[in-house]
Amino acid sequence: MRAECLDWLLIAGDRHLHRVLRTYANHYNQQRPHRGLDLKAPEIAPTRSPEASRCSSIRRDRLGGLIHEYRVAA
Repeated sequence: MRAECLDWLLIAGDRHLHRVLRTYANHYNQQRPHRGLDLKAPEIAPTRSPEASRCSSIRRDRLGGLIHEYRVAA
């Protein structure tokens, strides 16, 4: 966590540190693909229909652009 997150951010206080750690842990455990799980997120997301793969995606920046999360656009 330190090398991937905390080394890149200037932490302003305890509240900011807790928010950053909570956001990063949420991303790491729910959004980030893992090689050991065939590049799937650890918590299984609902399956999507084949039609959803043809749709465009929306990028959401987290932690000031340090993390990028992508979702299928409706």
